[in-house]
Amino acid sequence: MNPGLCVQFFVREGERHAGRPIHEWLFEQAKAEGITGGSVFRASAGFGRHGLMEDSFFELAGKLPETVEFFGEHDKIERLISRVGAAGLKLVYLTYPIHCGITGQ
Repeated sequence: MNPGLCVQFFVREGERHAGRPIHEWLFEQAKAEGITGGSVFRASAGFGRHGLMEDSFFELAGKLPETVEFFGEHDKIERLISRVGAAGLKLVYLTYPIHCGITGQ
């Protein structure tokens, strides 16, 4: 893949959709759109529409911010975003153009 699009969905650790952890549900939706991989990253701290969350607060265990990220062709990423919205989720996301390659080739 050369030029493409990256999407990052911002969720909270422990958030669920359709009875599953939200990142698992997002992975399934991405696979259905032909996106070949994704990653989830857990933050140690963050702030936003849900206020401040930090790893040091015991009562926030399991509620820290996570980023679920995918990259692929523009049309696949746009269909994934539409699919997420159609499922009734209201997730903050961002997209940005990327260029992808493999070193050593």
